[in-house]
Amino acid sequence: MSELRISENSSSDEILPFAKMVHELFSLPVTMRSKNKKGVRLEKGTLVDKDYTGPVLEEAMQKNRVIHTIPTAGTYKGIPVVVTPIQDKDGKPIAALGIVDVVCTIDLASVFGNYPQIVRQVEESKKR
Repeated sequence: MSELRISENSSSDEILPFAKMVHELFSLPVTMRSKNKKGVRLEKGTLVDKDYTGPVLEEAMQKNRVIHTIPTAGTYKGIPVVVTPIQDKDGKPIAALGIVDVVCTIDLASVFGNYPQIVRQVEESKKR
């Protein structure tokens, strides 16, 4: 039986499947680390770093909350990111996962302005 688990002591190799899943799902740069060990950084389908940490990953675990920010230091300095803590069943942070925050860079009015048209197209394609 295959099994994946994350703990506060998970190594880069142990968290890689989770980070890879998010990276492949969103096609965005992803970073992840456990509370007590450095983690991974993935970009463009490639594992770039297996000994990674960043200031926002650390802050998200320390504050135990989601952080939307533009880092002033680190690999993603000047680039909007969103980072969330991963909590155990008691709500304590055991890891953190971050992605580049593309929503911050998109003109949402123009995207959602076309939303009714997209819904109509999907509905029409279902009728065919």
